[in-house]
Amino acid sequence: MRLRALLDTDALGLRLLGGEDELDRTVRGVMTTDLRDPSRYLAGGELVLTGLAWRRDASDTEPFVRILASAGVAALAAGEAELGDVPADIVEACARHRLPLFAVNESVAFATITEHVVRQVSGERAGDLAAVVDRHRRLMTSGPAGGGPDVVLDLLGTDLDLRAWVLSPAGRTIAGSGAAGTALPATVCARLAGEHLAAARTGRRGPHRVAVEGVTYSLFPVRTSGRGAGGASRDVRETVLSDWVLAVEADAGDWPEERLDLLQGVTQLIAVERDRRDAARTVRRRLAQEVLELVQTGAAPAEIAARLRVAAPVLLPGLGAAPHWQVVVARVEWDGGDIEGGPVAQALLEEILVDPGAAGPEPSDRIAVAHTGDEAIALLPLPAVSTEHDGSESGLLADALLESVRAPLSAGLDGDGRLTLGVSASVHSAEGLRGALEEARHARRVAAARPGRVCAAGHQELASHVLLLPFVPDDVRRAFTARLLDPLREYDQRHRAELIPTLEAFLDCDGSWTRCAARLHLHVNTLRYRVGRIEQLTGRDLSRLEDKLDFFLALRMS
Repeated sequence: MRLRALLDTDALGLRLLGGEDELDRTVRGVMTTDLRDPSRYLAGGELVLTGLAWRRDASDTEPFVRILASAGVAALAAGEAELGDVPADIVEACARHRLPLFAVNESVAFATITEHVVRQVSGERAGDLAAVVDRHRRLMTSGPAGGGPDVVLDLLGTDLDLRAWVLSPAGRTIAGSGAAGTALPATVCARLAGEHLAAARTGRRGPHRVAVEGVTYSLFPVRTSGRGAGGASRDVRETVLSDWVLAVEADAGDWPEERLDLLQGVTQLIAVERDRRDAARTVRRRLAQEVLELVQTGAAPAEIAARLRVAAPVLLPGLGAAPHWQVVVARVEWDGGDIEGGPVAQALLEEILVDPGAAGPEPSDRIAVAHTGDEAIALLPLPAVSTEHDGSESGLLADALLESVRAPLSAGLDGDGRLTLGVSASVHSAEGLRGALEEARHARRVAAARPGRVCAAGHQELASHVLLLPFVPDDVRRAFTARLLDPLREYDQRHRAELIPTLEAFLDCDGSWTRCAARLHLHVNTLRYRVGRIEQLTGRDLSRLEDKLDFFLALRMS
């Protein structure tokens, strides 16, 4: 479509501020951003929508406009909702760079313009995708009962013969095309999500092509399109762990430019659906924040109980009795500490606390997550809590939670980030909620003492020796582990003797020579030689309980 056609559509609320001679430019797509440098996401021909959050003063304007012009965008449309009239320095910079400039009336949502452009561009290039866009418009106006992104993906399958899935950063299937038999295995979802996160951290422009189990997939990032949403972030780490991804079972490297544009349009439509879903979470987040503030300020149990009775019908519609609750605490930390991790941790908990076997966004309506600083806190309602054979109560387990998210999220955190989670036991009353919160926080600190990018700990572990480890100062831990383990590491590096793995196996087998030798596929005499070498290098005796315990703790803290 031409820029001139946008001015002829009164519903878009566009007013031309400059570039009358350039109105015959072709619009090939649309992008919403408030990044100071959005060049990595530009391919040329876009109508760029911005709320001007990137502009602190007039000196910011020239670099921003120069970047857009160099990328070959079709035009810039600036919203009037925040600053009123578009500043004169922007008008002048666009004139210098021959970049058409529109003002967007404050009454018009960017999502309206996005949908119109995608529908027009897609309709001109492929009539079949116009059906997808029209259907999605009806879904958005009909509310949650309209079918959500699943219907859009089904139309991709029927009209374009493409199988596609929308995945969360943790690898959960948000939506998928076709029947249940076409669902992706959890291992494939986790691999695709991890590949997407790794590519996003390097700044590579999508789509990203990945081969998994002999099948090629193309990954298209789904970035929120709402005004003031993820597009306003200045650092990819602020959104990388919350953005969805569209995985298409096809090799996009073989596609013509028109087909790539069609799929980019679909991601923009899915982003609108994501914005609507996030807006619906506002009530649950507010409930969680209110309960959390009451708990942390020491409010009376009766007051907390009253708030929980209000929250229960919202989180568990149709449930008569008040549920049991668990508390999950998450913390996302980046090297340097210049990025607030709380919003990222909040978005992550809202995704990863959903049953992995439950497709679609609706199950997440049963979770309330608040955040403060770098920490996010989830109130997880349990409709019924059963008792296991060993007397412990069932519910969310830290190990299971960790197993489901470690692989993909580690890719997004690789290099400079950590995610640590703590899970409380279930409680059945307001009196127990404060203790559950402290228990979850304490478990998270235990998880933080462990190595790895993604770590979790549960309430069961707070009765063991690991409870003490987070409170040992870092310099004491380093000195203790170095004194015991450095001689073994140095010997292993020189002789490839595998003394450290031998020590770990020996302790794990409770000092049993036969079981340890069998596990390591060694003759017992070889094992005795290695253990003797360990004792010689460290001056310790592995037949003594005290020395065994010291080695065990050193390995856990290293």
